[in-house]
Amino acid sequence: MKAIVYKNYGPPEVLQLKEVQKLTPKDNEVLIKIYATTVTATDCTFRKGKPFIGRLLTGLTKPKNSIPGSELAGEIEIVGKNVKKFKIGDKVYGTTMGNGAYAQYICLPEEGSTLSLKPSNLSYEEAAACDGALTSLPFLRDKGNIHSSQKVLIYGASGSVGTAAVQLACYFGAEVTAVCSTTNLELVKSLGARNVIDYTKEDFTKNNQTYDIIFDTVGKISFNKCKSSLKQRGVFLEAALTPAIIPQMLWTSMIGNKKAMIAFTGLRPADERTKDLIILKELYETGMIKPVVDRQYRLEDIVEAHSYVDQGHKKGNVVITVAHNNRTWQI
Repeated sequence: MKAIVYKNYGPPEVLQLKEVQKLTPKDNEVLIKIYATTVTATDCTFRKGKPFIGRLLTGLTKPKNSIPGSELAGEIEIVGKNVKKFKIGDKVYGTTMGNGAYAQYICLPEEGSTLSLKPSNLSYEEAAACDGALTSLPFLRDKGNIHSSQKVLIYGASGSVGTAAVQLACYFGAEVTAVCSTTNLELVKSLGARNVIDYTKEDFTKNNQTYDIIFDTVGKISFNKCKSSLKQRGVFLEAALTPAIIPQMLWTSMIGNKKAMIAFTGLRPADERTKDLIILKELYETGMIKPVVDRQYRLEDIVEAHSYVDQGHKKGNVVITVAHNNRTWQI
């Protein structure tokens, strides 16, 4: 099978398309023919090996798993004899711990994987772009305790997490203010944001507006900067592991009624993440939310795709089509 392989950390060019041995599932595993994957900011971080703390997951001196990639959508081709939840031909979507999705096939265990039946109304490319929603949902629901009539500000509203967060906050009945650049204002409006702020022209912390939740999806602001823009008992949510967020979270957990929080959503138990995939499946199928796809690349163009995401200006998601001899791809 074809797969993207990397042996060292570094720029996009460390990623190489190789022919590798096709996988054989164990008794408790399914073999998935992957039709689409994505390039996330986390994938790029893992590829670079920076910050160094991330290597605790990926390998200290070199990648311990040679095939990267975290999001996928495809079809189950083989099921192990002990598998009960899935059958051959099931169309599925899900995520891994950052490994194995940049390939034509992947083996995943039935238990302990973040995997669900694919939303029926989405293409494989759209369904693969699920991690932004899978990140935003527990942040807003569990950490932010979001509910109707709240005022919520989403910073970095045009990225993969941001576009999902805007839609989910609207679904929960909040009044959403979206912060992004000039070129993305119409996009976030179309996703349901009632108010939009162009961060290149206006600093939202100086407009005398206050919010129940401020969700920084890109790690570009801080609790201290936003504190005056939070209502009493307001919550600042940080999606990125910034140097400031951990001490701020610890400090505000003991003092004051405005809180700073982070959620390591990718490290949640697989069964919890799978439950959320099932919830998101229903939201996709009922049209309450939709994935936003910026660009589509072929697997063999993975270097170009990573280079584009490294620029930090993608709108929603960058998807990768994984071609097989019997199928061609379009969104």
